[in-house]
Amino acid sequence: MLEGWFLYFIMFWVVFLVVSFAIGGFFMFRKFLKRFPKEDGKSDMDWEEFYVNESIHLWNDEEKKMLNELVTPVPEIFRDVAKHKIAGKIGEIAITEKAPRISEELVIRGYILATPKRDHKFLRKKLDDMQIDVKPYEHLF
Repeated sequence: MLEGWFLYFIMFWVVFLVVSFAIGGFFMFRKFLKRFPKEDGKSDMDWEEFYVNESIHLWNDEEKKMLNELVTPVPEIFRDVAKHKIAGKIGEIAITEKAPRISEELVIRGYILATPKRDHKFLRKKLDDMQIDVKPYEHLF
């Protein structure tokens, strides 16, 4: 029979594993929902990929560097996913507006629109650090 510290050790591991599986399952389910097709037959991730591929020729080195600089506050493990999502939103705006190329203004607008509201304070701080005026983009926050 389990007694003493060994019982607590086993109970800790049971709780730890259940919580870990629940957290992992939550994030995997979210990813599944993003991959799930909508009414138009494409998922959010399909559209994101479409806009990135359709706008890749519009990007210049300066704008790529700016996007890389803007995503530095994002933890490194999530940085590539965040960069791809933001590039998809920037591409969507560029294609919708028929922009001849990706500009600094498009990068900032797309970044603001692709970023969750809870992260806007970090974005404002980063734009301040980069000495970029946020007044023209205030309506997007």
